[in-house]
Amino acid sequence: MSPSFSASERTVPRFSVSDFLAVGNETLSYAFSGIEIEGEVSSFKVSKDRWVFFDLKDSASTLPCFMTVYGLKTPLEDGMKIIARGTPKLTKLGRFSFTITAYQLVGEGTIKKARELLKAKLEKEGLFAPERKRPIPRDLSSLGIISSVKSAGYADFIKILGARWGGLDLKVANVGVQGLSAADEILRALDFFNESLPVDALVILRGGGSTEDLAVFDDERLVRRVAASKIPVVSGIGHEIDVSLVDLAADLRASTPSNAAELLSRDKTAELTKIRSTLGSLETYLKHYLDSALSANRSALDRLTQKLLETLAASSDSLKSKTTLLNSLNPESVLKKGYAILSGNISPGETLEIATFTNLIQAKVINVRPKR
Repeated sequence: MSPSFSASERTVPRFSVSDFLAVGNETLSYAFSGIEIEGEVSSFKVSKDRWVFFDLKDSASTLPCFMTVYGLKTPLEDGMKIIARGTPKLTKLGRFSFTITAYQLVGEGTIKKARELLKAKLEKEGLFAPERKRPIPRDLSSLGIISSVKSAGYADFIKILGARWGGLDLKVANVGVQGLSAADEILRALDFFNESLPVDALVILRGGGSTEDLAVFDDERLVRRVAASKIPVVSGIGHEIDVSLVDLAADLRASTPSNAAELLSRDKTAELTKIRSTLGSLETYLKHYLDSALSANRSALDRLTQKLLETLAASSDSLKSKTTLLNSLNPESVLKKGYAILSGNISPGETLEIATFTNLIQAKVINVRPKR
């Protein structure tokens, strides 16, 4: 006998199992797109070196989670606390889980433990070995900067770099330096410089912050990419006491962004002092040499005098050339000629600061188009 349905019951939607799961996942994706959940890792396991399964739990509940091995940017163990970003999902077997797309370690203890585990692993591979590190070119002509242009660390770096020498061709990649997406942004910047915009050296900058703020620089993918960079990398991250795994992988570690500027540039004041000192020593030597030569052999005085005067003239020309070069690199000299220095992100709607010789101007970018 066929089942009997009332009129109201016959209007109830009917799904196949697959359709129901598909609609359920669409609903979950719409309602909980990109949410973040904080909890403690438990029952952690890796399957077939491809899939990662674990639970996130608090004092009352447990949530099954799933992610790919590629998404493991730091070691995870039971007991660690994380913030996970992702989407809830119903599997084909009808089980509920949370698919994780990114995560961030929480708490100083968790971050420290993960760092030590990863540090031991990478040390065993020789990733931090001194013999792998390359020298930074002494006289740079171009420099790639990876940092947030709105950060105090970046501002300090630019200020000190300009005051010490100036004249460098700076290429800046504006990235986030904390949070769930920061590591991916820095990775893309490293790839861009290595593949599309070669420079003499790269510097990664980030001012001081909390343990959680600086944890992005312990990301395994980022540490490996710094070590594998074709371009020498300098790190200027945090304060002097902060040592990240990126610091250990870099070719040169600066204690702060300001120190990075000092390591990457000459001090023009010191250079001028050295030149003047050399010239003074040369003058003293010439006088002594002339006096000695006059006493020993007066007949050769004219020949010696001519030779020494030629040497002095050559040294004087060299000094004038170097002095002219240093003066030409002074930003104030450029501004006196009517040029201006622009600071900021050159994108429509952004605000720029324009420095002329006599004024500081703020202007809004209306349009940007390629120069023909």
